[in-house]
Amino acid sequence: MAPDPTTLPGLLEDLEVEHADLEALVGPLDEASWDLATPARGWAVRDQVSHLAFFDDAATAAIVDPAAFTVTAEAALAAGGDPMEEHLRRGRAMAGREVLAWWQGARAHMVGAARTLDAHDRVPWFGPPMGALSFVSARLMETWAHGQDVADALGVARVPTARLRHIAHLGVRARRFSYVVRGLEVPDDPVRVELTGPSGEHWEWDTDAASGLVQGPALDFCLVVTQRRNVADTALTVQGTAASEWLAIAQAFAGPPGPGRPPHGAG
Repeated sequence: MAPDPTTLPGLLEDLEVEHADLEALVGPLDEASWDLATPARGWAVRDQVSHLAFFDDAATAAIVDPAAFTVTAEAALAAGGDPMEEHLRRGRAMAGREVLAWWQGARAHMVGAARTLDAHDRVPWFGPPMGALSFVSARLMETWAHGQDVADALGVARVPTARLRHIAHLGVRARRFSYVVRGLEVPDDPVRVELTGPSGEHWEWDTDAASGLVQGPALDFCLVVTQRRNVADTALTVQGTAASEWLAIAQAFAGPPGPGRPPHGAG
């Protein structure tokens, strides 16, 4: 019997499958392909993978020694500057196979550390501490989102899976964060979200909400909340000012406000 994906063991299994799917894309690449441009401005394939490696290393540190990690994270946030500079510089000094090996080791250590967590534990991060389930979901979301940029660079259409539900749930629950990180007033009323999963599953959140509705394919919703697609380029139905405002700034990932993606064909 497969592990329940709503439990920590089930989440970790889904995370490892997400890792394997991305490795299937980058594992066979020749050196030139590691330098292909991705849709993230200024980032090549190697940058996407080194980003995952760096933050999987950070996730291990957050789990293993939360007090020391908190000091390091607070110092990094207080220092300002480009928070991505360190791992981009490190990855760009490596051969592609070395970047891959870095990520393989980092993610293995992170998953091993996460297996020591209890589902009720909280883990510090770059922002508010996260519950263990949300923390692992966030690592899955990051793997999927950066994997999307890699797939786009390689011209590959990935097959969506039920693992999208983890990302969609995180995206819904991060609605408040999307406002807070921009210094905006957080709306009081929830927005109803109704999504169709890859195999026709019906997923919904905040079903009693009356202030707006987001409806459509789960894949499209996940692409929007991870800022991999502009909502204008999706099949999502968005009703109400609150829903439209949210999807314009939706951000399921930690850190400063993301720049989003312009509509297809925009400059």
